[in-house]
Amino acid sequence: MGAGHAHKLYRRGDSPVHRLPPHTKLAAVFAFVVVVVATPREAMWAFGVYALLLAAVAAVARVPAGFVLRRLLIEIPFVTFALLMPFVVPGEQTTVLGVELSVPGLWGAWNVLAKGTLGVAASVLLAATTELRALLLGLQRLGLPSLLVQIASFMIRYGDVITDEMRRMSIARRSRGFEARGVRHWGVLAKTAGALFIRSYERGERVHLAMVSRGYTGSMPVIDEVAATAAQWRHAAALPLAALLICLLGWTL
Repeated sequence: MGAGHAHKLYRRGDSPVHRLPPHTKLAAVFAFVVVVVATPREAMWAFGVYALLLAAVAAVARVPAGFVLRRLLIEIPFVTFALLMPFVVPGEQTTVLGVELSVPGLWGAWNVLAKGTLGVAASVLLAATTELRALLLGLQRLGLPSLLVQIASFMIRYGDVITDEMRRMSIARRSRGFEARGVRHWGVLAKTAGALFIRSYERGERVHLAMVSRGYTGSMPVIDEVAATAAQWRHAAALPLAALLICLLGWTL
């Protein structure tokens, strides 16, 4: 899959979490999210314990709290949706600070916020401790179809290339005195988007021909594939197993 590709979410380090094989971390995060989603929303204390578990993982991985919190801003659209639920969901009403709110809407908002935030935080920690290339190798190791892994690999690798091409086209427009100020300029922007699509398509064809000329037959060779030891699987399973115990307590208490 070629050389590594650094991304903004990744934070270099040499912690025990960084050293875990990527497929063990992927499986652990997926299992953790499934357990969180399965937790009853009425067990509010359980979500606080889940947050403490993630904080412990962040501490072991030496990922600062500010690093995680800044990247949680990606869920702002979901937060906005959740904040609207008490006003639009029908059902029993209650008064909070003089405002009539829906009880089912309040529970729904709490459910979305708590589970969504924990899921995003777990994903941020996964990305912060695992390089993109390692994530792709982990997905392939877990049995994701090779074609999907290749598509994701090329999307990540050439996303920056397309972004740079778009930036150069924007600079070229501005150097000719163009500034998009209204609807009458949409035609120029549409032509720019079309030109960008054609250039990207042509670049993709050139890359494919170059790969075929070098022996590409539809699958990429897997380099430095690493098998996880039993101890590494146990370390990765600590988070979802602890979360499962909390979930079971949440259903029984």
